[in-house]
Amino acid sequence: MIFRETQLPGVIEIEPELFGDARGFFMEVYQREKYRAGGIDVEFVQENHSRSALRVLRGLHYQLRHPQGKLVRAVVGEIFDVAVDIRRSSPHFGEWAGAVLSAENRRLLYIPPGFAHGFCVTSDMAEVVYQCTDYYDPEDDRGILWSDPQIDVHWPITEPLLSRKDRHHPLLGSATEQLPE
Repeated sequence: MIFRETQLPGVIEIEPELFGDARGFFMEVYQREKYRAGGIDVEFVQENHSRSALRVLRGLHYQLRHPQGKLVRAVVGEIFDVAVDIRRSSPHFGEWAGAVLSAENRRLLYIPPGFAHGFCVTSDMAEVVYQCTDYYDPEDDRGILWSDPQIDVHWPITEPLLSRKDRHHPLLGSATEQLPE
């Protein structure tokens, strides 16, 4: 496995080793000791699976009292996955990193607690699987507006399909009291 830290410390892109032949392929997606050696020493407690159509944008989501680290991969199709540092005390506050994750490139992205997460679908359809370091808590669910000009994520789609909730998240500057230290 290859672990590459993005421009945001702690946000790590993972490229598993692929073993393939005429029958198909095998790859090890997660192995605790290899992840620990690659800078990801966490325990995952929940796994989620979503399916979304072309131009669906989900995010930017986070939890305040129960922050989640996430290990994200696209098992069908392609997404542009984004992490935004929303820790008020961080020197990288408001900065983002993005990665193309696809069934074809088989890459994963680890997003540590203290970051907002979102993705958009760039293929006809995508299925995304992600493991979390803490449980989802609907009472703790928060978000930052996907199009916040202060963050200025360079999404590769126009006219995204958004949930009502994602259309109405606050801007980063308005959410200060609801951001992690």
